[in-house]
Amino acid sequence: MLESKFKLVFLLVVLACAAMPIVAIMRGTTVTPYEKPTSDPTAEVVSMADSAPGEEPLSGDMVTIPAGPFVRGTEGGGFDERPQRTIYLDAFAIDRYEVTNYQYQQFVVATGHRKPGLPSRYAKSGAKVRGINQPIVYVSWEDADGYCRWKGKRLPTEAEWEKAMRGTDGRLWPWGDQEQPDGANWARVQDGYEASARVGTFQSDKSPYGVMDGAGNVMEWVADWYDETYYKSSPDHNPPSPEYGTYRVLRGGGYTTAGGDVRITSRSKMMQDFRDETIGFRCANSTSGTIGEEKEKPEEFTGNQSSRGSKTRPK
Repeated sequence: MLESKFKLVFLLVVLACAAMPIVAIMRGTTVTPYEKPTSDPTAEVVSMADSAPGEEPLSGDMVTIPAGPFVRGTEGGGFDERPQRTIYLDAFAIDRYEVTNYQYQQFVVATGHRKPGLPSRYAKSGAKVRGINQPIVYVSWEDADGYCRWKGKRLPTEAEWEKAMRGTDGRLWPWGDQEQPDGANWARVQDGYEASARVGTFQSDKSPYGVMDGAGNVMEWVADWYDETYYKSSPDHNPPSPEYGTYRVLRGGGYTTAGGDVRITSRSKMMQDFRDETIGFRCANSTSGTIGEEKEKPEEFTGNQSSRGSKTRPK
């Protein structure tokens, strides 16, 4: 008798679990593995940008990155950062700053795209990341891709992002070869910022081309699917994204980054529908952005090589 009751209870539990996806579909509910459903009408409570008295929105200017080779990866990093190779890229332009709350809000208003508001459980911390010139956060890869397309741009490829932040000499941080603990907005230093800073605040976190916040502030979506071994198999000229994958690539550190592994060459991965208060993005374009910056003369490129030899920094 007891065994029969147990079987009945077990059967009811199985039926209930099987019915949950059907109920969700009927309700039109989309839930990612990282977002719990909520009935709270204030679930998206941080959706508008705040401005400090007298603060004006920053212009969304772009920086032209000239055609030529650069050193990608490092032998002193993680397995997915190897091998160190010289890669050639055509000229492109990239946003000087991460896309801001103000800029993204214009996209939401113009298109009706979903707001980037943080869930209610982040309401307290969310107030610290919604300044008009702070980087937009809590956006998925699809959100970032949609914004860039709306602007007539695109997300940068992983190779473009690394060259824009690193330059051509193989440095491991935007400012050079020596680690600088307070060089960017990271979690491991008391820099006066509990969360992200106004874009461009950390002048040391500036690439040789003048692109800001590559090492810190927020991590950034790029166009590519993540492939752990892609650095070995990718072409030497204008490597595109792998054709398919499970994860999208995130590049750069953020205000929660800690520990010693904060090189500009570090690669991260995440499901493309994931949204978090530490992830933002910037856009790129295959044509020149702002004009007036002198372009360096492209160097002669001879294929797969390393211009840095053994000059690497251990992990």
